Amino acid sequence: MVKFLFSVIILFFLLSVCSGRNIEEDGVIRLPSEVKEFINGKNIDDDSVGGTRWAVLIAGSSGYWNYRHQADVCHAYQVLKRGGVKEENIVVFMYDDIALNEENPRPGVIINHPKGEDVYAGVPKDYTGRDVTAHNFYSVLLGNKTAVKGGSGKVIDSGPNDHIFIYYSDHGGPGVLGMPTYPYLYADDLVNVLKQKHSLGAYKSLVFYLEACESGSIFEGILPNGLNIYATTASNAEESSWGTYCPGEFPSPPSEYETCLGDLYSVAWMEDSDVHNLRSETLKQQYHLVKERTQNANSAYGSHVMQYGDLEVSKEDLFLYMGTNPANDNNKFIGQNSLPTLSGSVNQREADLIHFWHKYRKAPEGSQRKADAQKQFVEVMAHRMHVDHSIKLIGKLLFGFEKGPQVLEAVRPAGQPLVDDWDCLKTMVRTFETQCGSLSQYGMKHMRSVANICNAGIKKEQMAEAASQACVTIPHGSWSSTHQGFSA
Repeated sequence: MVKFLFSVIILFFLLSVCSGRNIEEDGVIRLPSEVKEFINGKNIDDDSVGGTRWAVLIAGSSGYWNYRHQADVCHAYQVLKRGGVKEENIVVFMYDDIALNEENPRPGVIINHPKGEDVYAGVPKDYTGRDVTAHNFYSVLLGNKTAVKGGSGKVIDSGPNDHIFIYYSDHGGPGVLGMPTYPYLYADDLVNVLKQKHSLGAYKSLVFYLEACESGSIFEGILPNGLNIYATTASNAEESSWGTYCPGEFPSPPSEYETCLGDLYSVAWMEDSDVHNLRSETLKQQYHLVKERTQNANSAYGSHVMQYGDLEVSKEDLFLYMGTNPANDNNKFIGQNSLPTLSGSVNQREADLIHFWHKYRKAPEGSQRKADAQKQFVEVMAHRMHVDHSIKLIGKLLFGFEKGPQVLEAVRPAGQPLVDDWDCLKTMVRTFETQCGSLSQYGMKHMRSVANICNAGIKKEQMAEAASQACVTIPHGSWSSTHQGFSA
């Protein structure tokens, strides 16, 4: 009799699923789209993941020309909020100088797509302005409330059954990530903090999405297996990442905008998350769709999305980390990329020039706005030429005019870390900046050259002597300050 009743219940359940009818358990009406969770004994609330979802969202830049990074982070917040991740469990870092910037054509509004909605509304201001620091990020991630300085004081107070999602968007370079306040983030420090978080037993699994140039270098040869961490990066260890929805490209932002609205990798994962039921899409499936879209049909205007760490984690549903928008409950995962290829993309390191050029081009003749744009453009170019020339000359002074460029441009085999001695790298960067001024966001591209100087056994005193000879003068202007550098 018991077997008969069990068979009837199973038959009723299967008929309910196939017919699209609601099913009931303990007085709770369940939608057909929740069948997967019902079968696995899961609910759809936060507790159903076996713990709590936590997230840290970081825009590592400031300045209107870097609009896209804060737009990315605001959009990411909306994805998580619509997915049901609790606001008290989402920590947002952004300088917050975009929405009300005098150059923003829509005051109080930030968009991440040419036809997109406002993504700024409702975003918590946990750490803004001078509180957006590497120190605060590390303290927040480690759940150390007493160590944070300023801001809301919100931290990732996670436990052993919890799931953590980290998303970062900004400029980067080999082994380093930018921040709007100094010092910048070095790969070894970041990975050491991740190891410390693991040693505390403060998560079950952790996922890291990283948007930056040479972002693969942050994890390649450094992030060990066994931490239950899965990371994807916008580019490999040697190439730039790309901005998108930029002026003059297609699709282009509204005509009143003079800056890129988003980043290619970031837009790819978020626009995918906007339309799918994330209960039925895995991290691995999203990785492949994002990889395809970010490669931009293998054109020269795209990058190679990479994955690192414990790849087994990628078999998990995105729902564990991002929740899912109830409006997408009946949307099925599509194996092929249904989102359009973005034919217009701009190298991250050229996006500021795009902004200054369009600002200059559109400003009325003889106006102060036109003069300011021209001054900014000239200062940026002067700084870039100074940094490029200084690094090249230092290489020649240290290794000879023929061998110097070969040493500086050498790339280690895949799987090896950028540098053997990270303390040496930090010391050499500070030595350079003392003599030659700040590398700044643009100068991060030369971090591999500085790492190669360390790998070649050069001492601090030798570097200081070469830098003093190479940098007799330093261009004036905010781009070349000697007071704010990587290690200040």
